[in-house]
Amino acid sequence: MVLAEVSRRQHRVGGAHTELTQQTRVGDALVRGLVRAQLALALQLSAVVLVGLGGLPWLFAIAPSVGRLTVLGVNLPWLLLAVLSFPFLVAVGWTYVRLAERNEQDFTDLVQRPER
Repeated sequence: MVLAEVSRRQHRVGGAHTELTQQTRVGDALVRGLVRAQLALALQLSAVVLVGLGGLPWLFAIAPSVGRLTVLGVNLPWLLLAVLSFPFLVAVGWTYVRLAERNEQDFTDLVQRPER
């Protein structure tokens, strides 16, 4: 999406924009940098989800007394896994979208930056 927007806009000839539209090595490196940044972000937030949700069964196995706690008449494991996991996943998803858009905006700013 970002690359299409960049190629549609008219800019002065030269710089990163030309490198992208002519598909040079520099342009390829710029695109690979964006892809790498997005992949790193996805892996980092996947690790957050893995630790956040995947760690709960380990917690309940290591500390069975925590698994027997009740909150408002509901067992804590059910409350965490069935109710609170959804807001957690929504928050992680929202964070991903915001940070991915920031990466794309940084890329667009780099490409549109005037040459000196």
